[in-house]
Formats: sequence, structure tokens, C-alpha cells
Amino acid sequence: MPHAPSHAGTAGASDTRTPAALPDDARARPGTPARRPGTALVTGASSGIGAAVARRLSAEGWRLVLNGRDARRLGEVAAGASAAVFPEDLTRPAAERRLTGFALERVGRLDLLVACAGVGWAGDFTAMTRRSFDEVIDVNLVTTLRLVRQVLPHMVEAGSGRMVLVGSLAGSVGVRGEAVYSASKAAVAAFADALRYELRGTGVGVSLVVPGVVDTPFFEHRGTPYPRNRPRPVPPERVADAVWRAVSRGRDEIYVPGWLRLPARVRGAAPGLYRRLAATFG
Repeated sequence: MPHAPSHAGTAGASDTRTPAALPDDARARPGTPARRPGTALVTGASSGIGAAVARRLSAEGWRLVLNGRDARRLGEVAAGASAAVFPEDLTRPAAERRLTGFALERVGRLDLLVACAGVGWAGDFTAMTRRSFDEVIDVNLVTTLRLVRQVLPHMVEAGSGRMVLVGSLAGSVGVRGEAVYSASKAAVAAFADALRYELRGTGVGVSLVVPGVVDTPFFEHRGTPYPRNRPRPVPPERVADAVWRAVSRGRDEIYVPGWLRLPARVRGAAPGLYRRLAATFG
């Protein structure tokens, strides 16, 4: 299921209340549960889930670097928070390097990366344009992996940190009419698992937050309204709460709402039964 909109706007870097680096003894050890505020980079922060995450982390005392493609909305989210903003499209060449360099320059180190940026598309796979295909894969998957690749060595060197990747239920069970979106989110989930195993013993943790339907502009951007009565969309703040639980409690995987773990488990335990139910109820 979808989770957050893409963010349109202009590129470039600017500040709202530039944060200073925190001393080492004031930081959490984000490979384990976070007990004190640290420094965080949040992508997709100009609206939807990313904006809600930024507000929640700010309320918890974290210093932020916020990325999105809409400079105006990004500035609005950052207003009143201890945040630096970097409004750029991460699909542009080397954008992840520029963002990481900007973040490290502003906050000194990164204790947390929350990858929220995402875009959807709904319809028959054969009707999907090449442009839409590339956008869904690039925004949901490729930019996330590239940014993690830039940020991760700094966390490993520091011996602490946490990556929180925002996936989707569509990546766990597949959704009719969202084949490429489902594929992109399934890849994010597999990446989170594989990276978590790889990072054992480094002090760096990996969390996957798996929302179902979220009440954001996502459906407006994808061009197709949400057609079902159930499950009902949840507010983005519930996903932000889940992100905070992942950070503060060191959780590996959280579904939002929690009952959505059930269809994923049914699919894993009894795939034949799941497919028959999915074919019947959609």
C-alpha cells in the first residue's frame, strides 16, 4: 500500500536555524534504543510521512537536516525546529553525495537516517509509461540505496547509528494495479533485512516501518484515488510514532497499524491460501 507522496519543487541548499553538533555524551547510541536526542537526516520531509517524522523528532529534541524537492513546503516544516534544509531532487546525479556532505557540515555527524521519500503509480502494468516506471523505481528504491551507501560508512566509523526505511504493505503482499510500486517496496524490505544482518556487531541498526494506507497527498500525486472502504487510511502521525518506536526501542520492523502483520504472515505461512483470498477479495 502507498505511504508518502513525491515532492516537487526546486533544488539547492538553504538553512533555517543551523544546528550545531552535539557533544558525544549528549547522543544516543542508535544501534541500540535511543535514550537521548541526536542528529537526524529525514528525506521526503516536505509533506506526508516525512513531515510528520520531522515534527516528531523535533519534539523529541533531535537536531534535523530535512530533504525534499519542494523548497517552500520544506521551509514551512522546518520553521520553529532546529533544522537545516536541503531542497533537492535525490534522483539527480550525485545528489546523495551533496546531501550527505551538507548534513555532515551542518550537524557534524549523523545518528539517524529516516528515508521517507516515495512516489506511487496505479493502473495496469502494460499501460505504465517508461517515465513513470523509472520514477517509481528511482525514487522508492535507487535513491534510498544510494543515500544509505553514503551515510552508512560514517555511522560504522562512529560505532553507532540507525537507518529507518519506510516501506509499504504493498512490498509484503503485493497490491493489484501497483505492480512496480509493490516491487520497489519489496526490494526495500529485502535490502533492510540483508543490511541488518551485515551490520551486526557494528553498532548500527536497521529498522523497516511498514505502513498500510496513509492519509497523505500520495493518492493525488499518483493520479488515482484510494478506492476501498477498508483498511481505512491512518494519519501520517501514526507512522511517525512508529518511526519513533523503532528509534527509541531499537525495533527491527513495525507494521502500521499493527494488525497488518497478519496478512503478511498468512502469505508467508500459507501462500496458496493467501493467493486464493487475495483473488477473491482483491
